[in-house]
Amino acid sequence: MKTNAARQLDRLGIPYELRSYEVDEEHLDAEAVAAKIGLPAEQVFKTLVARGDRNGVCLAVAPGNAQLDLKALARLSGDGRIEMVPLKEIQTLTGYIRGGCTALACKKDYPVYVDETVELFDRIAVSAGVRGLQIVLAPADYIRAVNAVAGDIAR
Repeated sequence: MKTNAARQLDRLGIPYELRSYEVDEEHLDAEAVAAKIGLPAEQVFKTLVARGDRNGVCLAVAPGNAQLDLKALARLSGDGRIEMVPLKEIQTLTGYIRGGCTALACKKDYPVYVDETVELFDRIAVSAGVRGLQIVLAPADYIRAVNAVAGDIAR
């Protein structure tokens, strides 16, 4: 199954692998997904939607086993303070639903901030834009595809 996220990578000539998994509505977290696709949680990155007081909406991409540090994200994004966007707004803003949110082929080109630990791995996994499908690719390719800024944003 090709998603818009996979099509974006195809257009950019970026190699990737698709890994499907069975969706469990009760366990949509990145750690559960990591176990299902056979990768450690720190190698499966979740995409979170936040809003800063100066720069508006941004996407934060953090390891599945970590928490987003909102103060660190605010520093990196140039915002005074930043907060998570309410779940009910995510689909309107991104075109994606919880458990299927990705910076790839997002509805708008929001700034993307990825935790610097992304550079520790040869391959990482991110959502393919739907529940039940992950994209595995090289971190440098992901950063290039979404024009991400890497920094220390997770704890």
